[in-house]
Amino acid sequence: MARYVRFLLLLLCLILVGECRRHKSRKKRWSTPPTEIHKLGNPLSKKVADGTKTRKVKTSHLLRIDDHDFTLRPAFAGPAVPVGVDVQVESLDSISEVDMDFTMTLYLRHYWKDERLAFPSSTNKSMTFDGRLVKKIWVPDVFFVHSKRSFIHDTTTDNIMLRVFPDGHVLYSLRVTVTAACNMDFSRFPLDSQTCTLELESYAYTDEDLMLYWKSGDESLSTDDKISLSQFLIQKFHTTSRLAFYSSTGWYNRLYINFTLRRHIFFFLLQTYFPATLMVMLSWVSFWIDRRAVPARVSLGITTVLTMSTIITGVNASMPRVSYIKAVDIYLWVSFVFVFLSVLEYAAVNYLTTVRDGKERKLREKAAEQSQNLPCTCGMSHARTMMLDGTYSEADTNSLAGYTRASMMAEDASEKQERMVVHLSLDSESTAGNKKKGIRGFRIIQNTHAIDTYSRMIFPGAYILFNLIYWCVYC
Repeated sequence: MARYVRFLLLLLCLILVGECRRHKSRKKRWSTPPTEIHKLGNPLSKKVADGTKTRKVKTSHLLRIDDHDFTLRPAFAGPAVPVGVDVQVESLDSISEVDMDFTMTLYLRHYWKDERLAFPSSTNKSMTFDGRLVKKIWVPDVFFVHSKRSFIHDTTTDNIMLRVFPDGHVLYSLRVTVTAACNMDFSRFPLDSQTCTLELESYAYTDEDLMLYWKSGDESLSTDDKISLSQFLIQKFHTTSRLAFYSSTGWYNRLYINFTLRRHIFFFLLQTYFPATLMVMLSWVSFWIDRRAVPARVSLGITTVLTMSTIITGVNASMPRVSYIKAVDIYLWVSFVFVFLSVLEYAAVNYLTTVRDGKERKLREKAAEQSQNLPCTCGMSHARTMMLDGTYSEADTNSLAGYTRASMMAEDASEKQERMVVHLSLDSESTAGNKKKGIRGFRIIQNTHAIDTYSRMIFPGAYILFNLIYWCVYC
């Protein structure tokens, strides 16, 4: 029994001695100085500490943001703060005639001096910050006058940059897309030029507190050479400035970005003017179609009228509902009148033809009734019997024009019955023969073939004259 107890005690002593040695070894390893670690060849020992990443002073302490009240403008209660502005136009996205506005993306930069942000610097280099610092300092409250929609780009972060120089000068830049109103005049559309303006102004500070100005004059506005629009040619960009007055608040400095656009006419030539001209020319085809072909001439006239109506509706659908007449309206409506007159021309031709045929029919019926009560005309010449069957030619009528009642009384009594027949044939033309000069103009109207003949010359000539006057006035 004593033997087992001694064995257990010996085993416990050995365990305690081992634990003591292990503890001493661990303590020695963690207490090894850095020089010994380098001697051991540790790979982490090769990295050298980056002193530039060690922030000794916070930005708020360096710029003394907490020491000043930045809700007040610089030089408060003193002269107006001069704020220079320059703009770089990145793109002119769209021009809308219906909404009368334009959309533009630009870089807007402000320059001013705030001595409260001055900081000591041995290298005289500026410090650049993102949009987080903008909320802690004073910045100009510039807004876009007559703006409908605008936003600062925020992908992947807010596109805002703030750069502070040691002497307190500040550069504040942001990337903005703005949609602003543009008062357009469409009296010469689509042969027009439009001038749109983007206006910048301080919202709260009058000219006594803040003075906005273009930093470099006309050179303050720069544009990208690749800017282009589908329907417009950008002629020029320029800047202006003047004071704006509000009766309730006072005078404010306002800056203007003006740009002039001239519309491309080729698109409208293909889509509007050329189809309208073709429809007018197509309506003239009916003048060469026989007046008896009623379905052909009526269907052609109705088709051209409906097509012109469709063209006019399509043009007005893409335009604002202005109360004045546009240049394209004049051309389209005059073309519509020409097409409509060609339909009326055939209506007149058809009516006069019907009236003349009715008169000839009655004349033939009357002659036929009278011929039944006359004696036989056997042996009479052709010129004297031509009215018995109700048909005659113009040459035959002219050959009988010399017969009068006096000459008929001088003839032999045996030819009395023959003279009666000839007299009946000329009875319907007696009034016209006595007024030969007055009936000449009426023959032109009554002759339906002559109306079509004159229309072939009058309609094209009048339309060509209209085009010459139109393009000379608007081009």
